[in-house]
Amino acid sequence: MSTFFALTSRMKYIHRWALMRNASGESLSEHTCETAMLAHALVTLHNTRFGGKLSPERAATLALFHDLTEVLTGDMPTPVKYHNPAVRQAYEQVEQAACSTLVGLLPEDLRPSYHTLLCPGDEDAAYLLFIKAADKLSALIKCVEEQKAGNCEFSAAYAATLNKLQTMHMPEVDCFLAECLPAYGEPLDGML
Repeated sequence: MSTFFALTSRMKYIHRWALMRNASGESLSEHTCETAMLAHALVTLHNTRFGGKLSPERAATLALFHDLTEVLTGDMPTPVKYHNPAVRQAYEQVEQAACSTLVGLLPEDLRPSYHTLLCPGDEDAAYLLFIKAADKLSALIKCVEEQKAGNCEFSAAYAATLNKLQTMHMPEVDCFLAECLPAYGEPLDGML
C-alpha cells in the first residue's frame, strides 16, 4: 500500500501565515495551485517576450510539488526560517529528510519520476528561479488580498515581499507586477 497520494491530499490541512492574523485563511493546497499558475505565467512571459526556451508545463509541475514536504514538516513561518542561518540550515536538512521519506512512500517504479519533482537537481536550476519568484508573487497577492479586506497586519509583509521581488531583477516579474498585480485590488465587477 502506497500512502504518498493520501498524504499529498493533506496539503489542504496545512495553514500558511500562522504568525499573522488572517482575514481569510490560506491552505498549502491553495498556495501551491496559485504558485503553479504563476510559475507557468512567468515562464510563458520569459519565452514570449524575452526569448526563453523553458517549458511552462515543467515549471508548473515543479511548482505543484515545491512545498509538498510541508505535509510532514508543517509550514515554518518565513521570519523564523530565515532569521538565523543555523535554523535555516537545520530546516533544509529536515526538508531533505522529508523529501526522502515521501519518495519512499511511492511504489518503487514511480520513485525516480517523483524524486525529480520533490527534490529537483541542478538541471532544474532555471525553473527553480521562476518557482521562487512565483512563490513570492503568491505571497504578495495574499498581502494585497488581506489589505483589501482591511487587514493592516500584512502591510510590512507586503513591503518586504515586494522588495524581494524587485531585487530579483527578473523582467518577467517586473511585467507581472506592472500588468497583472493591479487587478488583484479590483472588485470582481472591475475585472470583467
